[in-house]
Amino acid sequence: MSIDWQGVFPALMTEFKADGALDLEATQRHIQSCMDADVEGLVMLGTLGENPSLTQDEKEHVLRAAVEATGGKIPVLTGVAEYTTAFGIEFTKRAERAGCAGLMALPCMVYQQDAAEAVNHFRTLAAATDLPIMIYNNPVAYKVDLKPHDFTTLSDVENIVAVKESSHDSRRITDMFNEVGDRYTIFCGVDDLVLENVLFGAKGWVCGMVNSFPKEAVRLFELARAGKVDEAYALYKWFMPLLHLDVDVKLVQMIKLANQMAGEGSETVRAPRLVLSGAEREMVEKIVSHALETRPNL
Repeated sequence: MSIDWQGVFPALMTEFKADGALDLEATQRHIQSCMDADVEGLVMLGTLGENPSLTQDEKEHVLRAAVEATGGKIPVLTGVAEYTTAFGIEFTKRAERAGCAGLMALPCMVYQQDAAEAVNHFRTLAAATDLPIMIYNNPVAYKVDLKPHDFTTLSDVENIVAVKESSHDSRRITDMFNEVGDRYTIFCGVDDLVLENVLFGAKGWVCGMVNSFPKEAVRLFELARAGKVDEAYALYKWFMPLLHLDVDVKLVQMIKLANQMAGEGSETVRAPRLVLSGAEREMVEKIVSHALETRPNL
């Protein structure tokens, strides 16, 4: 199906059973909860989907389950986060077979590329598929930063259509528009910058905390998109302590714990990740408990 590149796209969690096995039924239930909140797309197997923790077969099972759960009502994208460009192309073929509508492409994992290598990776990946691609630009996590002029060099690649901007610098969006105009659709990729990003021109939000609070995330984005800044800011202030969890190094464990507390999933993760304990757990539980106690009546 085609993708309307706008709105809230959850970076969806992958659910596991207590023994660490995939829980596809729970993943599908979570997808339905997000769809009930009117999300406009899904991104499976991103950071929050614990992509590197799954085998290739497991990844394909998750994608097929997501496509089945959505029933063609919203598009399913997948993260492409492999060690080499060739492995990325191989996985893209699996995504095509599973019925994905598009890709969210990351730089190659482990090896820290420079910008020229990353540009070549994305160009080569795009040439191997007809699926539309969102490039995930996250220099904080992946240590390679594609600047606006780098996206100029990719502008001839027709199926690279969107950028998930996660540089933690809202000025980057304006710089992108000045450099390449509206060539790419910009998505916010940092939860606690979403209001600023939308006001500066982001058309979508690949969101982490939507996993735990889907209705609130969608409502926040809708208010921002409509230019209702005062209403959006009031909701943003309530949401902000939660949104900060998305930028912590343990964002997977933190948001999974929030999911469990909000009735949206399980906190089970795969090693080397461990569920939160001690002061970290107490901090997250305090934030989420307060949010649940003061949850706005939408």
